[in-house]
Order: sequence, then C-alpha cells, then structure tokens
Amino acid sequence: MENSFAITATFVVYLILMLAIGVIAYQRTKNSSDYFLGGRSLGPWPAALSAGASDMSGWLLLGLPGYAYAAGFEAFWLAGGLLVGTWLNWLISAKRLRTYSITTDALTLPEFLSRRFNDKSKLIQTISAFFILLFFLFYTSSGLVAGGKLFETVFGMDYTTAVIVGTICVVSYTLFGGFLAVSWTDLVQGLLMSAALLIVPIAAMENGFGHLGTQLSEINPQLLTLWSDVKGEPLSAIAIISLVAWGLGYFGQPHILARFKATRSNRDLTTARRIAVVWTALSMGGALLVGMVGLVYVTNAGSVSLDDGEKIFMLLVNAMFHPVIAGILLAAILAAIMSTADSQLLVSSSALAEDFYKQVIKKDASSEEIVMVGRIAVVGLSIVALILAMTPDSSVLGLVSYAWAGFGAAFGPAILLSLFWSRMNRNGALAGIIVGGVTIVVWKQLSGGWFDVYEIVPGFILATIAIVIVSLISGEPEDEVKAQHATYQKHLQELD
Repeated sequence: MENSFAITATFVVYLILMLAIGVIAYQRTKNSSDYFLGGRSLGPWPAALSAGASDMSGWLLLGLPGYAYAAGFEAFWLAGGLLVGTWLNWLISAKRLRTYSITTDALTLPEFLSRRFNDKSKLIQTISAFFILLFFLFYTSSGLVAGGKLFETVFGMDYTTAVIVGTICVVSYTLFGGFLAVSWTDLVQGLLMSAALLIVPIAAMENGFGHLGTQLSEINPQLLTLWSDVKGEPLSAIAIISLVAWGLGYFGQPHILARFKATRSNRDLTTARRIAVVWTALSMGGALLVGMVGLVYVTNAGSVSLDDGEKIFMLLVNAMFHPVIAGILLAAILAAIMSTADSQLLVSSSALAEDFYKQVIKKDASSEEIVMVGRIAVVGLSIVALILAMTPDSSVLGLVSYAWAGFGAAFGPAILLSLFWSRMNRNGALAGIIVGGVTIVVWKQLSGGWFDVYEIVPGFILATIAIVIVSLISGEPEDEVKAQHATYQKHLQELD
C-alpha cells in the first residue's frame, strides 16, 4: 500500500509539472504560428531532444526492450538503422527544410509541399493532410496502448480505464500550450527517458558487460549473433533489409520535421544534430540493454514470470528500486508516451485546421479561429485514437511500424527530392505522395516471399520512381517555381 502511494505521488507531481509548463506556454501562444510552430524560436537543446523524444515514443521503453528481450542481438539491426537514419535526416534535411519553409512562409508540411510547387488547386495540401490523419491515428494509438500497459502494470487498473487515464494526461497540456508546451515538456521528458534507460540496466546488471554476454550465451547462444534468429535459423536478406530500413522513415515524419522548421537559426541546427545523435545512441543502447539484462534477470529469478516482453522495463524498475525512485523511473515511460502522442496530436490538428478547414471550409478564417479549430481537433482525434487503442493485445512496436512506414513512404521521397531537385514539379510530388501512401496500405495486406519485406522499402522506392517519371514526362516546373527554388538556394547560403 505504501509502495503504491509513493509511486502514485511521484506520478502526480510529474503531471503537475508538465501541466505547469503547458500553462506557461499557453500565455506565450498568441496566434497559429505560435500554436503550430512555436514562433520558430527553439534553441538547439529543445529542438534536438524534442525531435528525439517525439520520435521515440513509448516503443523506446516498451517495444524496443521487448524486441531485445525476445531476439537478443538481432535488435541491433533495427537500432543501427534508426541511428543512421537520425544522423542523415539532421545532416541532409534539417537546414534545407527550415530554409525552404521560411522561403515559402509555410507552417505545416502539407502547406510547404503545396507552396513549394505553387499548387493552386491545393490538392497536394489536402491529400497530404489525409495521409497525416490516417497514419497518425495509428501512431497516436500506439502511445495510448503503451500508456494503458503502464497504468495497468503499475496501478493494477483495468486496461480500458488505464488507456482513458493516459489519454487525458496527454490531451490536457497539448490542448492549451500547443507547440511550445510540447517542445518544452519534450526537453524534460527526453532527459528523463535517457537517464532511466541508462540507470535501470546498469543497476540490474551483475558483474559487468562481459558477464552479461556469458549469461546470455548460457540461456541461448543464438541471442549473441547478428546473423541468425533465436532458433538458430539464418536471418534472411528480407529480414535484415526490413530492420535496417526503419532508418528511411525519418525523412518523412511530420512531427520530427516540424522541429527543423521551428529552430531559431540554421547554425543552431548543427549543434542540435550532435545532441540528437548522441541522445539517440545512448537511449537506444540503454533500451537494448534493458531487454537483454531483463531476460537474464527473469531467467535467474525462477519466481518471476513475464507474459509480455514489452513490460520488461517496468518489471525491472519495480524489482530493483525504492518506490519513490521507481515512480520517477516509471514516469519516464509516461514521458515517452506523452512526448510523442502530444506531437502527433498537434501535427494532426494542424492538418485539420490549416490544411483542411482553412483551405476547404473557410479560407478567410482568422488566426484565432484556426487555433480554436486546432484545439477542438486535438480532442476529436484523441477520441478516435482512444477507440483504436482499446485492444489489450495490441503491440506497441507493431502499431508504430505501420505508421512509421506510412509517413516515410508518403513524404520521405517527396521532401528529399523537393529540397534537392529543381526539375521536380507539382504532378511528380502528387504522384509520389499518393503512390507512397497507397503502397503502404496495400503491401501491408500481402504476405509471402518479398511481400514479407517491411512495407517502407517498396513504398519508398516506388514513390521515388513515381516522382521522377511523372516529373520528367509532365513538363518543366513553372517559372515562378524555378525562381522560388533559386531564392531558396540563395537563402541557404546566406543563413549558413
């Protein structure tokens, strides 16, 4: 009873702190630019850790440790692909996207693509917003599933009640503070997540890393190889490509790309890149250790049973630490959930408000009206995601993988080529977005042979081909588009 009270008290204090940040941010949110992009005022630390924390979500403390718990070193393929993807996204896209979004005066990703190609029909903006809403519902739902597992395990709640409580936590401060609240809280949450992922496995580890390898080998030697699964079967090319290809997803994630646009200067992005890469390496390394150290702990402690590998972090925390410390460490899971779900809800609400409402329903809507529509959208979208999360058996990693592939294929090639290729035109961009998004939805339903490859691979490839072919056969871009691209390149040199 005393333990439960201490953990509950820690959670309450943590939530009050996050709400306080939301209130402060609310006071600084005056218009739609503030609400959806924070007035482009982020420094390197908030930009880097907000991008990382909103990227990693609950899967960093649940899904990835659960995968390492079940598969051992095989999980390094996934982590390695993500680390390289993080670095390349900051290196290749960050400065260029920020500069181009300023050149086009665009707040949202669909608005940027529309203005980049002078799409007077607004078809690019509308279709992009549709895919954002579609895939973010699954992504946000994964966070709510993680929240449900957290509250169910820690407080013994019914799963349904636990998911509802987690949803209320996320919506409460996103609703008012907007982008600044999301980014400032992400800074705190990112630091908490990385600290927890490093502290927990080190505390649970016996006699250092060398002994950990020996213990894993005693459980199953196949846990220590990159080239076969735990049953000793060689990993196929399809399996390795599918794991590494997660890194491709970074180039199209709207909630991560928003941090690039919101940073206050291009020079800050260089510092932010270094912070982001180091944070990602430490956090994912800690997550892998949690899974493998947890496997040793569960195996050696005969009285301990675990029916869901994605709960291994929570099991270790409850077993190894004083209730107050456990409460702080478990709050890291809540931090991971909130830091991603809030960003997803915000990007989705901006898609509804800026890219649907303002473009299709009321073109002369005021900035204040757009912010109000955005806040209403946060509530509405969270309810839909809540309904999707109501299945207790849902896998956090499974839900994330589908949404991750959707964004990576629909927007990754379109964004990358739009930043580098002056010959790309409006029809090519539209073709790439549609082909990428539709390929993910269709490929997911297929199985057998190469259809088992992670859907982001065919989605990314086919979208790129579609952009190139359609752009080449449908004529050169308009003179206005060419002139804008030349201005962007000039600005890129000036801002560097």
